[in-house]
Amino acid sequence: MTETATVPKIPTLPDAQTVTEVTHWTDRLFSFRVTRPASLRFRSGEFVMIGLMGDNGKPLLRAYSIASPAWDEELEFYSIKVQDGPLTSKLQHIQPGDQIILRPKPVGTLVHDALLPGKRVWFFATGTGIAPFASLIREPQTYEDYDQVILTHTCREVAELEYGRQLVDSVRKDEMLAELMGDGFADKLVYYPTTTREESPKMGRITTLLEDGTVFRDLGITDFGPENDRGMVCGSLPFNLDIKAILEGHGLREGANSEPAEFVVEKAFVG
Repeated sequence: MTETATVPKIPTLPDAQTVTEVTHWTDRLFSFRVTRPASLRFRSGEFVMIGLMGDNGKPLLRAYSIASPAWDEELEFYSIKVQDGPLTSKLQHIQPGDQIILRPKPVGTLVHDALLPGKRVWFFATGTGIAPFASLIREPQTYEDYDQVILTHTCREVAELEYGRQLVDSVRKDEMLAELMGDGFADKLVYYPTTTREESPKMGRITTLLEDGTVFRDLGITDFGPENDRGMVCGSLPFNLDIKAILEGHGLREGANSEPAEFVVEKAFVG
């Protein structure tokens, strides 16, 4: 069961944006929307620094992927709740009308410009790593560039998949995307959720399911490789390294904004 509140308010402080909506998905996960600076331009998949003022009067900031697409009038973020975390222990209590700090300098590697043209694009995510892909699966260019868009999302429990499930459902029913891309665009989007602890229709780490070929059998893919496939990866450091090794094992090369290739990994959220 999700809880949503909406009360817009006007920003009054420099570098501050006003919270317009907060949704608590589980006791560990929440999303929120804020006003968007009129001057902010970003590419779907990028991240910015956001935060709150600390008790010492200095800003507490960390990198957050923008979960909303580049065309959205507001900015959406998806976050874990860390009870003793310097920022998220406070951020999880924000309400509509509150203000957050936003440094409007978007950057990141999970952008279309960092990939060479291909047939399929894979978005590999664990936990809140789905955020940049929440942006990209709402981006018309994603469906212009690829015949198939595959979003994999691995979490521990079923409830932790709810944000992604509702997101995919809303995208498939999105009238604006249908008008822009044609009614068949929704068929391009494939959602592949898995859980690692709680029983669900598909159990297991996505890394294991890739290595043993389960994913490819489930999706009817027999030609995975650098000619057809492109990938984006966002999760923990071990996850990123494991997926990177799997992709390289299939002949894909890691790319960057300055040198596009077959896959990219977001390194901003691991340490």
